[in-house]
Amino acid sequence: MSIVKKLRCEYKENPIGIDCRQPRISWQIQSDTRSWLQAAYQIQISQDIEFKSFLWDSEKVLSNQSVHVDIHNLVVEKCNRYYYHVRVWSDQGEQTDWSEIAFWEMGLLQASDWHADWISAPTEQFPLETETCPLLRHTFQVNGHVQRARIYATSLGLYEMKLNGLSVGEQTFAPGWTSYNHRLQYQTYDVTDLLTSGGNAIGVMLGNGWYKGKLTGREKKNMYGDRTAFLMQLHIQYEDGTEEIITSNPNWRAAESPVLMSEIYHGETYDARLEKINWSTAAYDDEGWFPVETLQHSKDMVVAQENEPVRKIEEISPIALITTPSGETVIDMGQNMVGWVRFTIHSQSGQEVTLQHAEVLDQEGNFYTDNLRNAKQTIRYMLKGGAPEIYEPHFTFQGFRYVKLTGFGVAVRLADFTGIVLHSDMERTGYFQCSDPLINQLQHNILWGQKGNFLDVPTDCPQRDERLGWTGDAQMFIRTSAFLMNVAPFFSKWLHDLAADQLENGGVPFVIPHVLSENSHSSAAWGDAAIICPWVIYQCYGDKRILEQQYESMKAWVSYIRNQGENEFLWNTGFHFGDWLGLDAKPDSYIGATDRDFIATTFYAYSVSLLAKTAKVLSNEADWELYTRLYAQTRHAFQQEFVTSSGRLSVPTQTANVLALMFDLLDGTAKERAVKKLLELLEESKFHLTTGFVGTPYLNLVLSQIGHTDAAYQLLFQQDYPSWLYQVTKGATTIWEHWDGIKEDGSFWSKDMNSFNHYAYGAIGDWLYRCVAGIDVDEEAPGYKHIHIKPQPGAGLTWVEAKLESMYGWIHAEWRQPSEHIMEIRISIPPNTTASILLPNAKETHLRENGAALNQTTGISEIRQTETGVSLTLGSGTYSFTY
Repeated sequence: MSIVKKLRCEYKENPIGIDCRQPRISWQIQSDTRSWLQAAYQIQISQDIEFKSFLWDSEKVLSNQSVHVDIHNLVVEKCNRYYYHVRVWSDQGEQTDWSEIAFWEMGLLQASDWHADWISAPTEQFPLETETCPLLRHTFQVNGHVQRARIYATSLGLYEMKLNGLSVGEQTFAPGWTSYNHRLQYQTYDVTDLLTSGGNAIGVMLGNGWYKGKLTGREKKNMYGDRTAFLMQLHIQYEDGTEEIITSNPNWRAAESPVLMSEIYHGETYDARLEKINWSTAAYDDEGWFPVETLQHSKDMVVAQENEPVRKIEEISPIALITTPSGETVIDMGQNMVGWVRFTIHSQSGQEVTLQHAEVLDQEGNFYTDNLRNAKQTIRYMLKGGAPEIYEPHFTFQGFRYVKLTGFGVAVRLADFTGIVLHSDMERTGYFQCSDPLINQLQHNILWGQKGNFLDVPTDCPQRDERLGWTGDAQMFIRTSAFLMNVAPFFSKWLHDLAADQLENGGVPFVIPHVLSENSHSSAAWGDAAIICPWVIYQCYGDKRILEQQYESMKAWVSYIRNQGENEFLWNTGFHFGDWLGLDAKPDSYIGATDRDFIATTFYAYSVSLLAKTAKVLSNEADWELYTRLYAQTRHAFQQEFVTSSGRLSVPTQTANVLALMFDLLDGTAKERAVKKLLELLEESKFHLTTGFVGTPYLNLVLSQIGHTDAAYQLLFQQDYPSWLYQVTKGATTIWEHWDGIKEDGSFWSKDMNSFNHYAYGAIGDWLYRCVAGIDVDEEAPGYKHIHIKPQPGAGLTWVEAKLESMYGWIHAEWRQPSEHIMEIRISIPPNTTASILLPNAKETHLRENGAALNQTTGISEIRQTETGVSLTLGSGTYSFTY
């Protein structure tokens, strides 16, 4: 019996408050039948949960599509809920029952739907330079039995909201960080159960956040505006059919909060003596509060929440209480994490305690903060006294493993401190483990690097005075991130901001949202995120719409490049980061030895090739011909410029050979010589990498592609500097920015730019999944509609297991080598997909599936013996091969 399960609308389970006028439906199939393929589907949509009538019925559609099915010709209306269910037919004629009922709910769809005013604390009591976070409140009456109530809210700055003394929603850092001048997200909350008959009250606290707080190493303030403000509508539907809308308006009142300062980089100062008990309830007397002021600020840029919000995801208990050699009291969380510390304290009124946060201890074991630069990462708390007090911050986050305590006295208890881990609430989709504990720790570090840096935007680091959405880091890591979590909504939101912040000439800022100087834009491999990231999302999730939405941005980036070079097919002008932090750099330089024009031209060609493929996917034949021709021209120009007459690359670095091979820019003798040269360079370095940000993500992938996975394994298993495992042996729990962030003697690489949570080099995770475990997409059937599984065992591992939940369901690839001459491989393929499998070094005559010969096994449609193993085509199901 097969069933339809995991219904999703725009990637989300029963979302409320979306503004996509043509939502897409996805589902998975659960079936024990091998080779299960969908032949048809039917979707019904109703505003009645009992489906007594239908708004829309697809009827039976002959199609195998079960991911991102467009709902055509349904006119959606603001604030309405739409219920839907799905049934499907298999190619063998099986008809499933209707699925469980799911729903989506529309939010406000356009600026005219907002009747509320932007309100702000009065400037007379809250001067623009004040650091105090204001409180806003409003009382109202509920007259009748409430059937449904929704709050639609956003802010200039960050906001926390309460209704009748209870927190509204579970997210933090709302409304998130976007290109505020172009796009400002609003959030939707179901508050039906929070309303009471009679008097009610809404309370809001506002924080500077990214909107007007200090940003970048130069601590720029008021990047988007100089006043925080709030915009809200509460829609109440009564059981008698009437509706009432409560809005932010001039009748609200404002007062100071106990939060005297709260900044993203610097932490928070909180005076508990200033707390206003029950201030967000109707019974509270706000006689001393001040009338709010209204702002004339546009609502045209307000859009619904696109990505998953930041939430408190998990809690960590500290593992040790340390007294450092200098006498400081320090808590060790045991994990470099991002979030804050919740603590309990019981002492006298007015006592002040502080918590300072750091990633590492220095070589003497003392608390170390030099690498934070100007970021203070400090929490100051003044007690009100009396009963035990529990505190956690509001509008700041820290990147840390160690916490220095001041003012707590000698009787510090670890049980009074809890680490609260914050990140965008992306669904975990990938798991990797193997026989080597150091590799497992590396995988752990990659995952925690993503957790720490995917806080609403893909930041470069979460601790120092930066924490910006660097485009290069994002494109280098995006493929790895898509294995670990469902990042499609996360990157879709960020890419829409990239397009919004893109320059008129097509240039792409170094960071998104764009908060650096006007000249901070358009480096090769950084700006190429405009093309690489949408393409990866399309490949990993089968999401054609992201290509449609970003297509003009993608074209604009290529147009920008084409207009830069002295030769329109080469990119040899402008500023570039090059192979950032490459180990072959000149002394006192961050830029590796690989010629920057070389790197720029390789990425030019690569982006053009992806744009040509995108044009083909979008059935734009004219553009496909244009960019296919342009790719051939840039490829030829690259060879003319950087390949000698004898077929040698003119730039003899690891990164140069890796990029030329990865992007398929060489032919014949030149390709053969590049392969040979790359291996020679590795041998010269005793199989240690010299690559930086640009070359490292592709290094092991290229080695596997050219048939030298053995060399890739040698790189992986190195434990001395420079290597991935060097960090692990030095106690890392996240990925470092520098290969030698901590040197062998315990000293530090630098204090100026030395993050210990910097995910870019975690891109090795892509190779672990794609090559070691062997799970990969098919470019012609994206989103794992057709799956490639080609495990590549190597010296040092005796077993590997990887799982990935695709849009179709779980993919599982596991290989074990219990002895030198025996291999066991277990594979699971989800229903409504197929897979091409290569069993390495297998002979068909010796191969068994669950104990039976292959010709006696269902689910296998093609068997072919090759030089490297046995190639199979499989339908869905679980298979166990031994040979």
